[in-house]
Amino acid sequence: MLGHAVAGAFLEVGHAVAGCGTRDRQVLALPGEIRYERYAFESWDPEAIARLIGDAEVVIQLAAYTRVDQAEAEPLLAHRTNALFAQAVARACEITGADLLYVSTDYVFDGRAGRSYREWDATAPASVYGQSKLAGELAVRRIPRHYIVRTSWLFGEHGPNFVATILKAGREQPELKVVNDQFGSPTYTGDLARAIARLVTTRRYGVYHLTNRGITTWFDFACEIFRQKGVATPVLPRSTADAGRPAPRPPYSVLENWAWQVAGEELLPAWEDALGRYLVRSLR
Repeated sequence: MLGHAVAGAFLEVGHAVAGCGTRDRQVLALPGEIRYERYAFESWDPEAIARLIGDAEVVIQLAAYTRVDQAEAEPLLAHRTNALFAQAVARACEITGADLLYVSTDYVFDGRAGRSYREWDATAPASVYGQSKLAGELAVRRIPRHYIVRTSWLFGEHGPNFVATILKAGREQPELKVVNDQFGSPTYTGDLARAIARLVTTRRYGVYHLTNRGITTWFDFACEIFRQKGVATPVLPRSTADAGRPAPRPPYSVLENWAWQVAGEELLPAWEDALGRYLVRSLR
């Protein structure tokens, strides 16, 4: 989902893009001048990855294990993908001299501070998924020329996401119950990708929080999706405890885009606006 958007954003501003995938997954399929490669990520050999990187100036590390609940039962696999592979890519970038951008998550925080998180706030992941992503951050921090971009609640044109899932459920079910005690910032992959393309031109390395503006719950997010699409299916609030999910979720994981503002960059648009643009594009 994010990979397609990032490749497109870099193409828009005139960069050459190499899309990489695994042997058992389809590589990016976008119009434009993109060089495609297949690479067996499971080998995790920094020198092999370095040969793949070649003379690339920037590597965007998007490969990730994102099945939050399943990670509780597969901690080794989650850490191998989110941490060990990130370490191998970081070492490869050290060999070639490429800059590295690693995409991380709001789940590196436990969400119990009762306020939005800035980039330097102490991390305390409550789930295996969050722990594995934090381990990946720590691996990437070992090389000097890195960017770590934390984001949250992604939706976009490619791949499964909450918006598409909730619309499908609204067509198939008489009513929906959606969690109303988790707060965050829904983020459109198109907006995030353009910010990433901008960030890597600045050479201002470090940790950044990048999300669309505004705060909501999954329940209110669902209500806004239905409002914008004209869906009449009733949506009822429920608690996280009632949802009975295996992995703990941060109750308040809003990311304040502080470093981005300090750098003089414009905040991403409001999530409601981003949702509207996504819904228009998804109808094409």
